[in-house]
Amino acid sequence: MPEQVPVPPVRVWQDPHADWQGKLYEQLLKKRIVLAAGLLDDDAATRLSAQLLTLEAEKVEPIRLELQNLRAELPATLTVMGILDVMRAPVHACVSGEIAGPALGVLVSCPRRSGYPNASFTLTEPKLSFGGTVTAISAREQQVTRMLDTLYFRLAEVTGREVDEIREDTRRGRSLTTAQAIGYGLIQSHETSARPGDPPIRPGRPPVEPGSASLGLHVQK
Repeated sequence: MPEQVPVPPVRVWQDPHADWQGKLYEQLLKKRIVLAAGLLDDDAATRLSAQLLTLEAEKVEPIRLELQNLRAELPATLTVMGILDVMRAPVHACVSGEIAGPALGVLVSCPRRSGYPNASFTLTEPKLSFGGTVTAISAREQQVTRMLDTLYFRLAEVTGREVDEIREDTRRGRSLTTAQAIGYGLIQSHETSARPGDPPIRPGRPPVEPGSASLGLHVQK
């Protein structure tokens, strides 16, 4: 019988910073700050809803919802909108990076809304694909039409604009700066500077500059 060579012991080194992201999110939640970034799909909507409802169950006090480069699937957006509609705790949504398409529904469902100076807001139609039988596709199209109506009516209600104008802007892929988003009605104010010595940015409707009606328009082909 051949002699077996003993295997030397192997020590597994654990990175003490391996779970830094989870710990960071935990610290944010303790301060009643919720972060939503990237793609909001069904799974992400479930986690986001759970975080919001958990904070509200602890105490009915303001919650800050940070929306960073947020994109969203239409059904997931409506899920989060429904949660925000019934929450008693006031939610302050703050946009950084780009927020686009159905994700705007999450933004306008919050009673208080603001944006960082370099944020951008893009009204676009959601990208959808269907498969299956003709009957199934027809039923799915009708369902999507109802969901889009819900989204567009909410955007129109919050911004004070006509639904047809909202539809046309989404078809054109209209893009807005933070100042223009205030004028459009998507948000109410800029985020004030956090650096010492910097003058605060006053909330309110931005002044109309010559030729500003054409600024921020972007036609997507």
